[in-house]
Amino acid sequence: MLRSSGVRIPYPPALRNLVYRLYARRVEGRLDHDQVPKHIGVILDGNRRWARADGRTTVQGHQAGAEKISELLGWCAETDVEVVTLWMLSTDNLDRPEKELTPLLGIIENTVRGLAADGRWRVHHVGNRDLLPDGTQKVLKEAEQATADHTGILVNVAVGYGGRQEIADAVRSLLLEHAERGTSFEELADIVDIDLISEHLYTRGQPDPDLVIRTSGEQRLSGFMLWQSAHSEYYFCEVFWPAFRKVDFLRALRDYAARHRRYGF
Repeated sequence: MLRSSGVRIPYPPALRNLVYRLYARRVEGRLDHDQVPKHIGVILDGNRRWARADGRTTVQGHQAGAEKISELLGWCAETDVEVVTLWMLSTDNLDRPEKELTPLLGIIENTVRGLAADGRWRVHHVGNRDLLPDGTQKVLKEAEQATADHTGILVNVAVGYGGRQEIADAVRSLLLEHAERGTSFEELADIVDIDLISEHLYTRGQPDPDLVIRTSGEQRLSGFMLWQSAHSEYYFCEVFWPAFRKVDFLRALRDYAARHRRYGF
C-alpha cells in the first residue's frame, strides 16, 4: 500500500503482481530442495466462497479452482515433489444438490482428462469409485490407463473420497481377500497389523504425505487421509483455493523445511 497524506492508496495490479513475483523468486532462491516434501496432499477448499466474494457463480468458482490445479502441479515439478494428492470431491460432497453436483462432476471429469492429456503426470484415482456416476468412473479409469507408463509426478485425484470410507474399504478388501484364501478368523486375527491394512488402502505402495496443505483458512482435516497423515505436517493457508499463488505454495514449503519432524511425542 502507498500512503499519501495519511490516506492508504492500493498498489496498481501490475505493480502488485511484480512485487509478488519478486518475492516468490526470493523465497524460491532460499528454498533447500533437500528439505522439500516428497508427497503433498492438498485440500482444495474455498471455491464457492471465492466465487461469492468475487460476484461469480458457484460453477465459475469450481472452474477457477480446477484451472489452478495445472499451476500447482507445475510448481511441484519445479521443486522436486514426487506425489501430489488433490482432494477434489469428498463423499460428503456427493450429497450436494444435483444442480450443483452435476456441473461439478463435469468440471472434475474435464480436469482429469486434461491431466491425462498433459503427458507429464501419472494419474491415479483414490476414492470409492462405486459411489460415482458411470461417466465419471469411466473418465477416471481411462485416465489411469492412459498415464500408467508416465514417469512424472504421481497425481492422486481424490474423487468420491472420505478417510473413514477408505479405512472401511481397506478392511473390507482385506477380509474378502483372506476369505478367498480360506484364512480362518483366528488366523487372520493373528496377522492383522498396520502394514497389512496399509496394503489395502487406496494409496497402497505410495509414501504417506509429508505435508498437507488446506486453503481457505479452515483448520481441520475433514477426514482427509486419516490413516496416512498420522505423521504429516499441516499448513493452513487463509487464501481461497482459486486465489492460491506460487508465493503461497513456496511459503508452505519454507514452513515445512523449518520444522523439525518428530515421529512420536
